[in-house]
Amino acid sequence: MDSMETRRNAIVELINEKGSVSFSQIKEAFPQVSEMTLRTDLKLLDEAKRILRIHGGARSVQVIIGTDDFLNRKSVRNIPQKQRIAQKALSLLREDTTVYLDSGSTATMFARQFPDQSNLIYTTGLSCATELADLSRPAVMIPGGKLNRYSQSVFGFLAIKELERVNFHQAFLGITGFHDQIGFTCGISDEAILKQTAIRQSEQVVVLMDSSKIGVKSSFNICGLKDVDLVVSDGELPEDFLEECRKYGVTVL
Repeated sequence: MDSMETRRNAIVELINEKGSVSFSQIKEAFPQVSEMTLRTDLKLLDEAKRILRIHGGARSVQVIIGTDDFLNRKSVRNIPQKQRIAQKALSLLREDTTVYLDSGSTATMFARQFPDQSNLIYTTGLSCATELADLSRPAVMIPGGKLNRYSQSVFGFLAIKELERVNFHQAFLGITGFHDQIGFTCGISDEAILKQTAIRQSEQVVVLMDSSKIGVKSSFNICGLKDVDLVVSDGELPEDFLEECRKYGVTVL
């Protein structure tokens, strides 16, 4: 196998591991390779349908467009980062409050470590509900709605209408990507509306995201930095994103 094929295989492996990567992340992973060569690699890998080129980077073809990826694939990516995020998010919890917990692999990690204390928890993540089922003190509510069998979550009109009846002290949101031009995004229109509903109904909005989500532009807008209070991440966020957070008064943990 020649060096070019080895490099391209390594690029595909990197993209599949992370789900989505920015071009700057690819450059960091291959510092000895010129930008022109890397862009050619991405172009040819895209044409071969081994990756999907997106604005500013690339996405794994294993990510199913419009499903926000299979949960079992996301759950094995960036595990140490998700564990750090969950540990930080735990410090924000307050007993005897009403909490919205979103779906997704990072939210599931958070649910796995949730303390056995008095909270009313609404979650659209079936995997989150399964983790919370081991606890005796929280009351766990699952809104009705349509099943997304890929992300193992509930979404749709019924779920949105149920969330509209609840006043949350905190909302812990999962996202698919953040792009500086459009803000936080996800892959399904109804799930974006559901997350927007949780944001409107919450006193404090917390976004759970690892640094691999930066530069990723998914199909549907959720909100901008002005709409959130805290971002809980893995400590590896780029400085330009941190500067934007400071600009909007968003606390980063």
